[in-house]
Amino acid sequence: MDLINRDESILAFNARVLDMALRDDVPLLERLRFLCIVSSNLDEFFEVRMEPHVVAWREGSQAVGSNGSTSADASGPRGSLQRLGDLARNLVQQQYHAFNEAVMPKLAKQNIVLLSHGERTPAQRRWVRNHFMHAVRPLLVPIALDPAHPFPQVANKSLNFIVQLGGKDAFGRANSIAIVRVPRVLPRVIRLGSRSRGEELAFVSLSSVIRAHLDMLFPHREVLKFSQFRVTRHSDLAVDEDDVTSLRTALEMGLHQRNFGLATRVEVSSGCATELSDLLLKQFDLPPEALYKVGGPVNLVRFLQLVDMVDRPELKYAALTPKWPVSLPATGSLFDALKAGDALVHQPFESFDGVLALLRQAVDDPKVVAIKQTIYRTGSDRQMLDLLCEAVRRGKEVLAVVELRARFDEEANINWANDLERVGAQVVYGVVGLKTHAKMVLITRREGRRFTLYGHLATGNYNPKTARLYTDVGHFTADPVLTADMEQVFFHLASQSLQPKLKAMLLAPFDAQPQLVQKILATRDAALAGEPSRVVAKMNALTDEGLISALLEASQAGVQIDLVVRGACMLRPGVAGVSDNIRVRSVVGRFLEHSRMFYFVHGDVEQLYLSSADWMSRNMFRRIELVWPVNDAAMRERIVRECLAPYLYDTSDAWCLGVDGQYLRVQPKKRSKPMSVHAVLVAQFGGNAKSPQAISETPATPAKPRRTRASRTT
Repeated sequence: MDLINRDESILAFNARVLDMALRDDVPLLERLRFLCIVSSNLDEFFEVRMEPHVVAWREGSQAVGSNGSTSADASGPRGSLQRLGDLARNLVQQQYHAFNEAVMPKLAKQNIVLLSHGERTPAQRRWVRNHFMHAVRPLLVPIALDPAHPFPQVANKSLNFIVQLGGKDAFGRANSIAIVRVPRVLPRVIRLGSRSRGEELAFVSLSSVIRAHLDMLFPHREVLKFSQFRVTRHSDLAVDEDDVTSLRTALEMGLHQRNFGLATRVEVSSGCATELSDLLLKQFDLPPEALYKVGGPVNLVRFLQLVDMVDRPELKYAALTPKWPVSLPATGSLFDALKAGDALVHQPFESFDGVLALLRQAVDDPKVVAIKQTIYRTGSDRQMLDLLCEAVRRGKEVLAVVELRARFDEEANINWANDLERVGAQVVYGVVGLKTHAKMVLITRREGRRFTLYGHLATGNYNPKTARLYTDVGHFTADPVLTADMEQVFFHLASQSLQPKLKAMLLAPFDAQPQLVQKILATRDAALAGEPSRVVAKMNALTDEGLISALLEASQAGVQIDLVVRGACMLRPGVAGVSDNIRVRSVVGRFLEHSRMFYFVHGDVEQLYLSSADWMSRNMFRRIELVWPVNDAAMRERIVRECLAPYLYDTSDAWCLGVDGQYLRVQPKKRSKPMSVHAVLVAQFGGNAKSPQAISETPATPAKPRRTRASRTT
């Protein structure tokens, strides 16, 4: 079957994010936030996904295939670079059009203005000039290019100016090109002084402040042409783990080089002169397809600062205060509560504080003798780190499995490892060649003459900040089978022994993918036998060809399959006789969809699994991942009711993937109000909404999609 190109599917996801910035029903400052998120996502796309395409162009080799592999392509080595570049460029054009023509003008009507140099009053210009002289100019050192001053090192995603000068320098030389590097310590958005703009809340961008005063950096020279520019570089750290003595030391050295990796994109102002952009492309050895002209600040992601600087609650989403988890006691011993049964936390609607409370009780409880935890992405919040360090100080055994290669979090995790080792915790770095992506905490408690295990498993990270922004599920358990499996996995990670023999859990890279394939095929066999069969799966991405093949076989046998895939999906649904029983939805709304859960029905068997893993080959074969069952019937019913079923009914934030590979916005039926799953869940946990319908009542086909502006970008 013809699969959808993975990179193109990633860009299609960003088109759906961009659509949130175009919607009038989204609060204005949130629309600006979504524009910035698109910029951040595109930065990561060029940092991670574009390197093989640029290398193929440089080497004149084969075009790059959907999974990054090379393949014969009539379009030649430039084909994939140009194809993806055209899609990304279209997104960028729409993004800046929305910024300039929709979002910022509407904010101006709310007396929140971003002023260009030409829009500033004389008083404002004096204020800006004074700010430039005292807060900006002292940090700028322009570098004129000549044989003694070659093109300076340009760090990844740094703000720079390229300037063409007239006249001659102090030594009579006509060196005409200079580079001005802008320090990262300078804020990219500046609020004007309170006396400069009456009742308005006025801001200026750092780039506009510098461009208005460039001539002051080059006395006795004429500024002929100039442009801001920004270079994106490949930033995935590559370390040969078989050839290093210390992975941590190798990564620490690699972090210093990340900012100067292979260039994959150059952004310049829309009015940048051709000779200047050509010089930049030549300097960074890139083709014209890698040039992006933008109609505004090239570092738009930094405008998140403006969102945070404006205290206008009516222009943002209503604040969400997560509730204490309904299945956890607000007071008393969590260990006693878990003996009575498992507990579920549905983030961000329920609070991550339940995890911190479990750790805090483990630290304070003299019966607890050991704590084991995996650490992948934890953010800057130190609460969990401080608790683990305190546990060591109180004489408890602490084992931390720290994943040093968590992309863009390597430095933070190295710091965690250093702090934990400093107090005496046992720190290990998982298995050579595999990222430890599983999320789990295991607590050993002495109860009488035996040890009892208590565990927490999660679909998301131990990160208090993202726990308020991402949808994830946490599973608290004292189930002896699940906790024994967790203990086996921790033993495996620390000792790198042979594959652990687990009773209930599936473990990547060993049996997770084959077992999931078998569970899908079991629904196929049930359908062929005329028995009930159903698959509903929710994940961030679907790119593993083995799992896709199994889904296609099940579809051809008549299994009804609903997939909720936030981002990249290579499976093409709706192909007659092949995938016509498969429906693919993507929900892009207020919260980032992040939970992974897989529901199977075959005959009289009903199974529900939670996981840290997406259905991607990297997760299934190059990472340590967990897939675990939900055996408690009430918990299983709750997950189906809250985390799966409503996503199949969303008519506000859902998109439907068509057989042509295009995503269309789902629309409600005539005379029906749009239903947003995020709004429903916020209201439900506030106590004033009806429970969503059960999955068994889900219609065979989703609500009718409609084409929108964003869908035409892919």
